[in-house]
Amino acid sequence: MNADTQEDHAALAARYFDGQSSRLYHVTLSVRDGVAVLAGDIARSCPLGELHVSERSSHAVRKVSFPDGAYLEIADQAAFNSLLHATGHRDGWVVRLQQSWRGALLATVATVLVLWLSYQYLLPVVAKGVAYAIPQSVERQLGQGVLDFLDQHVFEASKLADARQQALRNQFARLATPGDGTPEHRIVFRKSKIGPNAFALPSGDIVLTDEMIELLPDDQAIMGVLAHELGHLQQRHLTRRLIQTSAVGAGAALLFGDVSTVVATVPPLLLDLKYSRDVERDADDYAIAMLRQNGIALEHLAQVFVALGKLDHGTPYLSSHPASAERVARIRAAQR
Repeated sequence: MNADTQEDHAALAARYFDGQSSRLYHVTLSVRDGVAVLAGDIARSCPLGELHVSERSSHAVRKVSFPDGAYLEIADQAAFNSLLHATGHRDGWVVRLQQSWRGALLATVATVLVLWLSYQYLLPVVAKGVAYAIPQSVERQLGQGVLDFLDQHVFEASKLADARQQALRNQFARLATPGDGTPEHRIVFRKSKIGPNAFALPSGDIVLTDEMIELLPDDQAIMGVLAHELGHLQQRHLTRRLIQTSAVGAGAALLFGDVSTVVATVPPLLLDLKYSRDVERDADDYAIAMLRQNGIALEHLAQVFVALGKLDHGTPYLSSHPASAERVARIRAAQR
């Protein structure tokens, strides 16, 4: 409270607590020459400058605290606000914002803006850091059981001959990978109920459907798809997306080891996964580097997206790996 006035003011009924016990004292509060004066069950006075007034609220009573821990509760807020105004007391700017609909609107807009900027720019950086910081053993847990779930709801056993499957695995295993190490991985084949598809699970499984193999013009194009998916695996894109999607809850689960909640989000996320353009570019760059390193013409990778571009745009692979003329042109430009 301020002591900017020397006028006397009408007494207000108040409840006084000494801060040492729960005993209630009924008093009146008045202001005389810049001093708060109590009368009634307790008589005491205190300069206004030494008192602390609680924030204004629509429902709670106002409190006036004394330096020794004692305090007053005043129920008649309208009368108390008039007294405060008369003594020159002014609420802080935060309280004034809270009491103003314009301030509340401004705070809401600012909060939404901060959350949006954090989601767009800060969360991806944090997710990447967390994804690379967690042990691979924890990351592997994210993929456990996911393939079983997909086998029950989306996939059937591959109709591709075992010899053909193994030949493709062997062909890919002979390729050198860019960088210092090759991500641990396993290529699995499935027949899909939703058309051509390919994706990499955090468990290290790279799933390739029979429909994708039938769509592509040659084995070198299949190697391009596998290299692209290995790029997603090497850069932990799905793990990063999981962390972003589950935000704080997923990050806490990953850091503290309880990944059951996160695992439950993986299958539906895979069915509606949309990688950003930057993420797709990173996986394309990995595939380009891998094909170059092994002397495979980049046109084989370009033909993957040419073939996909002829499909209906409701195809799941196109929703998660958008085929575009821009990507084809970028891959062809990299070969020059």
